[in-house]
Amino acid sequence: MQSHVDEDSSSEVTEMKDPESRTIFAGVDGRTDTELPEWYRERHGDADPVTFAEAVRDLPQAVETTVAYQNPYTDEWVETERFNALVEPSRAREQARDEDADTDPLFHVPTDSYSIINTVDVYGPLEEVLREETIDGTPLGEVMFGEIRRYRGGGEVHMDIMFDGLEVRLPGRSDPITMGVTSGYDFFGEHAVYVEGFAQDGYCSNTMRSLTDKEVIKHVGDVRNFRTWWEELLAQVELVADDLFEFIRDAQDIDLDFSELPFTVTEFYSLLGFPDYLAERAASDAEANAASPVEIDMWTLHSGATYALTHFFQGKEGASLDGYVRTANDILFNPEGTIERVERAYEEELEADGDDGSQASLAGERALASIERVSDDLQEKVDQFEEREDALRERFQEAMG
Repeated sequence: MQSHVDEDSSSEVTEMKDPESRTIFAGVDGRTDTELPEWYRERHGDADPVTFAEAVRDLPQAVETTVAYQNPYTDEWVETERFNALVEPSRAREQARDEDADTDPLFHVPTDSYSIINTVDVYGPLEEVLREETIDGTPLGEVMFGEIRRYRGGGEVHMDIMFDGLEVRLPGRSDPITMGVTSGYDFFGEHAVYVEGFAQDGYCSNTMRSLTDKEVIKHVGDVRNFRTWWEELLAQVELVADDLFEFIRDAQDIDLDFSELPFTVTEFYSLLGFPDYLAERAASDAEANAASPVEIDMWTLHSGATYALTHFFQGKEGASLDGYVRTANDILFNPEGTIERVERAYEEELEADGDDGSQASLAGERALASIERVSDDLQEKVDQFEEREDALRERFQEAMG
């Protein structure tokens, strides 16, 4: 995976839609003396980290306030109990003092079935868990670090929380793949809170998302016990850390010989549904990091996809990114399904092109046969993936039960 970008293309490295602000944190609270890992500090050179507790308490809050509508015939304002506005209280106070205040306190006007979940409600219980749970005898709160990103006036927040030492180390690499969770929330009626397993490759800053099932709590209904929720989720992440090395090692043993296939590396990613600009970036990275640009293993192909998504994805965090992440993860965790998806997409392209004569039809049949041979060659190794994935899923259920 590439750890640099050519100077003439560096302006294109957007890391998704830029947030309005970023906060780097290290350590759960002021009682810890946590420093950022060297690989992370190098990539955030001038970062002045705060504690996680400080960062969370600095995030905007939401409170309910009454909504009214204007009667167009009397010009009177009439209060309604069916809706309540969500506003940021400190901004509302500032607006009361200064009518020309820059920041609008209003987030959203939901129906009366909406449940507010504020940051301390969610991440306060996490702080307690991090002080008690340990890795190699050290509380997780002393080795946690990461960043918080704000969008839409702070009404939408995403954060990466990693644990120095909860990691996978690959042979020949000085920097680890560090495990953690990515989490977030918004006040706009979408997800109240979400969290999923996450890792960042220190070698190239690629992020690996959706390493566990995404857990989502909506803005409707009762708020569950977040302490138990975090304990179960962190147990899942530790299980993934135990197995990730084995998945990577197996994927490194599965090579695709593109000289025998009817499509290029770029077209491989396009057939998986990546838009052209991501397919080109992913292929460039995979070819640069493979021993041979025509014979590339599934781990390197997965890394190419995560490189493109981490550094060049032009959308925003959330649903628009999640689908591409699942596709990238299938390259690593479900190689057979990936090849089947490519084969279906290639067959659909042949059908869409139409039958231009027996020569074209014969060439298409040969091309499909070459893909099927790859799928057949994978079968023996695929059984190992399925057994490991089934065992991991079973342990997930036990951790969440």
